[in-house]
Amino acid sequence: MLPVTDAFRFDYFGSDVVYGRGAIADLGGYLAERDLTDALVVCGPHVGANDALMAPLRRGLGDRLVGTFAETTPAKTAETVFDGIAVMRDREPDVLVGVGGGSSLDVARQMSAFAADGRPLSAFRAAAREGRADPPKPSASQVPVVVVPTTFAGADISDSGSIRFLEPAESPTGQPFRVHGSTTPVAMVYDPDLFETTPDGALARSAMNGFDKPLETVYARTATPHTDATAVHALRHLRAGYRGLAAGDPAAMDRAVVGMILAQFRRQISVIHALGHAFSARYPVQQGLLHAVLAPHVLRYLLGEIDARRELLALGLGVDATALDDAELAGAIVDSVVEVRDSFDLPTRLREVEAVDPADFPALARFAVDDYVMALAPRDLDPTVEAFVGVLEAAW
Repeated sequence: MLPVTDAFRFDYFGSDVVYGRGAIADLGGYLAERDLTDALVVCGPHVGANDALMAPLRRGLGDRLVGTFAETTPAKTAETVFDGIAVMRDREPDVLVGVGGGSSLDVARQMSAFAADGRPLSAFRAAAREGRADPPKPSASQVPVVVVPTTFAGADISDSGSIRFLEPAESPTGQPFRVHGSTTPVAMVYDPDLFETTPDGALARSAMNGFDKPLETVYARTATPHTDATAVHALRHLRAGYRGLAAGDPAAMDRAVVGMILAQFRRQISVIHALGHAFSARYPVQQGLLHAVLAPHVLRYLLGEIDARRELLALGLGVDATALDDAELAGAIVDSVVEVRDSFDLPTRLREVEAVDPADFPALARFAVDDYVMALAPRDLDPTVEAFVGVLEAAW
């Protein structure tokens, strides 16, 4: 079994990665090291009401806690960001602490970026209606951000997080109009004790979103030996951790959290995420549910078209490739991903995901083929709308 270090801290391109059970207890001390005295917590209403999570966070912050903005939602709307900025003006924090899933961490980063920019919501909206909303420029006046993830979404080691300014009906593109600034967190704090306070359903919904990042990093056209090493190691930890959670293994959460940290190093996302982006642009659907359904079908398509570095995928997924031909190895890889997915109570068909209409498959496929992350798709893949429609029909 792969070992997991009890605690560690290191610099990742200017951000501190802090891991360990009970690490949240030292958050106030960490802020003191940086001369940060007034922390505003940014989270969703469910996290804000979860005292098993919030109590140790409050203790860790101590008298540095100046307030909580508990209004984030998965929709990540501009209204939420600017409501948060109004709270910032009232409480005058010198650090934001984003807590919870990916949407809360994104909103915290964007509150910092848009607050420093200074333009009002109305100015961004007016520009967005003309299709030309310039994002906030990085500024020295941005309030520092610390992120404290509690799900497996893998949205932590990032400076981004797009915010919805216009709904499709208002947008000049016919798609939601999104804008984002750039705020690199000063720290990411990973405490498995906090992950264990997250309801099982929320963890399950985030699981495949995190798992698909190292899958796609392996076959990305920009893969390097560095990304190969972290992605394969991430897959091994996540696979063991997820299966262990289902089996009640007390060490499984530590393994899963470490795997999720590794999954984000220089991550290179493409086909699975492009299709997920297409669905989230059209429907109010959680990304993890879509990834749970789509990942096996996307892999089956890729492995039927190209090599997709299948031997490296097999290494990460615990598949013995020794006696298997290419077709058998492809099948074993897909089966292993299905096994991981089925460790959780997640949908297995698109028809199980509320609001999805198969009549939209051509439009969804066109969006995905043109999505920006497809620039990182495998070099020898020739993606087409017809092929993507076929993937969606198989997933239905």
